[in-house]
Amino acid sequence: MSLHRKRAATAIALSLIAALVGCSRVGSSDTADAATDKGEAAELRLGYFPNVTHASALIGLEKGLFAKELGATKLVPTKFTDGSTEVAAFLGGSLDAGFIGSGPAINAYAKSDGEAVRLVAGATSGGAQLVTSAEIATPQDLAGKTVVTPALGNTQDVALKKWLVEQGLKDKVQVDNRDSAQTFDAFNKGEVRAAWLPEPWSSRLVLDAGAKVLVDEKDLWAQGKFPTTVLLVRTRYLREHPQTVRKLLTGLLAANDYAKTDEAGAKAAVNKQLEALTGKGLGGPVIDRAFTSIELNPDPLAATFPRLAKDAVTAGVMEKEPQVAGFTDLTALNAVLKAAGKPGADAAGLDKK
Repeated sequence: MSLHRKRAATAIALSLIAALVGCSRVGSSDTADAATDKGEAAELRLGYFPNVTHASALIGLEKGLFAKELGATKLVPTKFTDGSTEVAAFLGGSLDAGFIGSGPAINAYAKSDGEAVRLVAGATSGGAQLVTSAEIATPQDLAGKTVVTPALGNTQDVALKKWLVEQGLKDKVQVDNRDSAQTFDAFNKGEVRAAWLPEPWSSRLVLDAGAKVLVDEKDLWAQGKFPTTVLLVRTRYLREHPQTVRKLLTGLLAANDYAKTDEAGAKAAVNKQLEALTGKGLGGPVIDRAFTSIELNPDPLAATFPRLAKDAVTAGVMEKEPQVAGFTDLTALNAVLKAAGKPGADAAGLDKK
């Protein structure tokens, strides 16, 4: 397919995603103003990905930390493999909370006119890299080639496309979207030469397929910190069941603490979940490398979201810069952090519209 036709297909796909999300939103009744505290919820439907960048979720599920804190509230875990599907679940009202990439998180907020979801915590910082075959030594070596990301409009897709603009490569590089497992196989066959991927896939390509790192995304951010995975909650659920949300966040902190005090146990827990979810666990060197590139952090790094919103436009994923004022509600997180004797998280003014 020619580069021109590929871009036309991408534009059509973006329109279809917007339409899907828009249709999901029509059926949503998530108007925060109409919601009042109804006590603890009967169930909590929690979304997450089978990725190391979702380690907090995987540890919390495998070790029973969320279920322990939620008590009588039934935990219903739901696996997703791409952000657009999880966004549709949020906006369609079939998901209460979810670990999700920062790009789709912004999209969910923007598509619902700031109504349907709130950013209540962070989960992971770091853990995304542009890895390439050996002959690609500089950004300019990508000219005329195809670079793969996991999904159209996902967090790594936005990061790559924005970076290509900065490198003057927007019209010289074709971007393709593939499931990361397919990308791994294609790289091994020599069909793919470059990919911007989250962990564990960047580590798998480096250690199991001979790739090298061209760009570590943390090097593009101040102090090397950027939100790879965050925790969203439906606004109505947050208003109606604040105590349940606090318990979920307590479980999140417990998962992070477990990872700090027993790293080997945390890696084993993540690997056990990955094996159950995908049919295959990770080799020791791969999960070791993946863990070195991530930081489990409940702070959503709210101050980065205005830039992330601009990046979506620069990348061509959104036509209009999404407004992120009012996106965060860190009330529950800061209450849980205070109770645990930990420093609070800064909403960076994004808790007000």
